[in-house]
Amino acid sequence: MSVSLAKGQSVSLEKSNGGTLSVVRMGLGWKSAPGKRGFFSRRPKDIDLDASALLYDGRTMSDVVFFSHLVSNDGSVQHTGDNLVGGAGGVDDESILVDLTKVPRRVTQIVFTVSSYSGQNFLEVQNAHCRLVDETTNQELARYELTGGGTHTGQIMAKVERDGAGWKMTAIGAPATGRTFRDMLPFIEPFL
Repeated sequence: MSVSLAKGQSVSLEKSNGGTLSVVRMGLGWKSAPGKRGFFSRRPKDIDLDASALLYDGRTMSDVVFFSHLVSNDGSVQHTGDNLVGGAGGVDDESILVDLTKVPRRVTQIVFTVSSYSGQNFLEVQNAHCRLVDETTNQELARYELTGGGTHTGQIMAKVERDGAGWKMTAIGAPATGRTFRDMLPFIEPFL
């Protein structure tokens, strides 16, 4: 059973039977919104959204996983590959796997971002979602819908942070400006 999160809401990542999750997948899916191309045609523009996972030790970024650095230095976080155009919507076009059992204790939170590398804003994106899935059972644990578009080119989607002995996810859904995670660092600061 999935939990639909609104901005600012959190959900524990403990399994319903009291166990803890071991591997979670953050999925990002999107579809280009229709736009004019040519004199009479109305076809979607290709939009290159990029998912990134920023690993933090307190408020200091210690590592990042994105299209150009697919595996964290410790091997606990892995990007499955870059999608340059999106899909039909409703499915994951990019994924980041997090082995929570291997995340070093010094990493207190992992922030997931989306940026429009091709520079289009979110008014040109449809059916965008960010979701967290138990990779062992393929059960969707939480989902955040990117609704309403906007003139921004980046989004701070969610963060997974230590919660006692376990983990919790918080939907952030904050707009940002940037083509890469580096451009978005000032926008991430308030959420750490």
